[in-house]
Amino acid sequence: MSKIGIFMADGSEEIEGLTVVDIARRAGIEIETISIMDTNRVTGSHEISFETDTTKDKADYDSYDAIVLPGGMPGTIRLGEDETVNRVILEFAEKGKLVAAICAAPGVLGKAGLLKGKNATCHPGHEGDLIGANVLEDMVVEDGNIITSRGMGTSIPFALAIVRYLADEAVADKVKKALVYV
Repeated sequence: MSKIGIFMADGSEEIEGLTVVDIARRAGIEIETISIMDTNRVTGSHEISFETDTTKDKADYDSYDAIVLPGGMPGTIRLGEDETVNRVILEFAEKGKLVAAICAAPGVLGKAGLLKGKNATCHPGHEGDLIGANVLEDMVVEDGNIITSRGMGTSIPFALAIVRYLADEAVADKVKKALVYV
């Protein structure tokens, strides 16, 4: 079974992160929330606080098949400035593991050099951060082992694309149907 790690920072967009967590778990995919803060407690961009499963210093990155970055401000800035986040996304990309980001967070991938020659999307206004990418306006863009998406309103199709990548179309369709997502 696949396992996902999803980084969370103070100021991350709650819906973008927790939708991925919810849908992955509905699909039977293990997922751990990883705080990049000094504590397991994270407060999202809309002042919703929640506990993560682990912290960046305790996470077992070798156990993950995918890493996900939610957007939100200033969470995306914090993710982009974090040495562990940057090290992990580079390692995952190099190993061919899935790296997924939504909203402003695809800019973290762009600034790390992971989008050169790739198709990608992001929240409107952050296109300049997709360094080297062919920027598209699709809800979700998949290019090899990179999945990007536009924002909170595209959280469900983003999460379903991750499920499809790690499981298969049938599992994604079963979850989609159970969500009554048309």
